[in-house]
Amino acid sequence: MAKAVLVVCDGLGDRPFAGGRTPLQASSKPNIDELAANGINGQMDVISPGIVPGSDTAHLALLGYDPYQCYPGRGTFEALGAEMDFREGDVAFRANFATVSEDGSIIDRRAGRIGSDSLAEALNVEIDGVEIRVKHTVDHRCAVVFRGENLSHLVSDVDPHEEGMKPRKCRPLRNDEPAVRTANIVNKFVELSFKILDSHEENRERAEKGIPKANILLLRGAGTYKSVEPFEQHFGFRACFIAGASLYKGVAKFLGIQTIDVKGATGRADTNLKNKAKAAVDALKKYDLVFLHVKATDNFGHDGDFHGKASMIERIDSELIPSLTETDAIITITADHSTPVSIRRHSADPVPLLINGEGVRKDDVKAYDEISVASGGLCRLRGLDLMPTISDLMGFYRMFGT
Repeated sequence: MAKAVLVVCDGLGDRPFAGGRTPLQASSKPNIDELAANGINGQMDVISPGIVPGSDTAHLALLGYDPYQCYPGRGTFEALGAEMDFREGDVAFRANFATVSEDGSIIDRRAGRIGSDSLAEALNVEIDGVEIRVKHTVDHRCAVVFRGENLSHLVSDVDPHEEGMKPRKCRPLRNDEPAVRTANIVNKFVELSFKILDSHEENRERAEKGIPKANILLLRGAGTYKSVEPFEQHFGFRACFIAGASLYKGVAKFLGIQTIDVKGATGRADTNLKNKAKAAVDALKKYDLVFLHVKATDNFGHDGDFHGKASMIERIDSELIPSLTETDAIITITADHSTPVSIRRHSADPVPLLINGEGVRKDDVKAYDEISVASGGLCRLRGLDLMPTISDLMGFYRMFGT
């Protein structure tokens, strides 16, 4: 049986921008291009054509799980990835520290991408008999868990996803007592978060230094506990997950996949790619598949930073890929979604895909980018097609029929 490495560069896909090129087209990436030239390539609609993937639903699809059938809500992954105590009956949320003005208008949804453990700890409160626990994860991000009687995850988001607007009121998505109760508690908590954070000593210091206050918490993506068939049982081989951000670790834990902590894996642009590469090579001695996630390409897309995204691609090429190509593993490189710098959000554009390894068919593609791979031998796949394709190449195939 062959081993495999699946490299997912978050938000890698893009649209022509600077000089009519995408960051992939503008970057120097000889190692990735060589893999493309000696492998098979294509495009992938991670959910389906025209559907904009969330990072959470996209990763379920890439790992072979239909998000329409088993998605538990984003908050579930955030809580699991943050290693919070999360039980049946709890409701979890993902959350952002944000900056709001005195009238409550959002100035910065990400509070300068800076959060802290102390700010999160200040928000551990109880409201109407519900225990609320907050844990800071990466940058401005947090995970939040509600624990108490009669709660529901069927509530709307508070975050409007736009600056200049005020936080939305959370509302029940079903007309029953648990949803109404939960929505009311969310609204009380968001209001309380501003009262606690705006006067917090750390925020006073930030204001003095000219740094945006992290003075409110915006909740979204309510999730609940749910069980699914573990990955090893589902596909018949052992996998591990290397990532810096809590969301992706949470997806792995949800599917029963072992996560490997790597020194310097921050989930930011300063992440240590060489350490990630070494960890992946070492993990291949024990595991059949290594899922290796890189977050920063997505962050640069959201920030509208074309050159930053191109530079991160060049770092991936020079610091991550060479160690992987020295193994005998099948190497797959793709993305969970596109995050074009021109629109600063996820889009439905298909993502580029390459697979390179012994026995893999070779097509005529010479470079790895959104346009070149469109003529490749893989044509256009769905995200749910990827893991069965890799599994077959590894030798862990399943016959349909007799």
